[in-house]
Amino acid sequence: MQLEDILSPERCHCQVTWSSKRRILTNISEIIGDQFNSLEPEPIYDSLMAREQLGSTGLGKGISIPHCRVASCTGIIGSLITLAAPVDYDAIDGRPVDILFVLIVPEQKSDDHIKTLAKLAELFSDEDLCFTLRQTQSNEDLHNIAITY
Repeated sequence: MQLEDILSPERCHCQVTWSSKRRILTNISEIIGDQFNSLEPEPIYDSLMAREQLGSTGLGKGISIPHCRVASCTGIIGSLITLAAPVDYDAIDGRPVDILFVLIVPEQKSDDHIKTLAKLAELFSDEDLCFTLRQTQSNEDLHNIAITY
């Protein structure tokens, strides 16, 4: 999997002012639902929240990878978000989150889901990348940095 295969410029949002986990997941569900005719925002949101209830997707160091499977999803979809101000996300280290990569996968793609999560966790463990993403000021630059790193 290459990041550019799942991440489009339209799903990169830089320095947004979404102030809570619920607001982040609501907004990104609406954005993805608007971009894909086969996906409705409500099932995306419900699936993301159900996954969060199993345990926070906050990895620590200000990073979270919210993810879920959605029945009507036909391919892996990613969205990259940086926040203007970190929000509480119940991360494992207790630190607030300011970089999120939201991952939506088809229900039947378990292997792809796990492989993609592992690749994303490895990518976002790079402190230089995270520093650069936090400094980025435009959606286009956010996308370009993510896919070329």
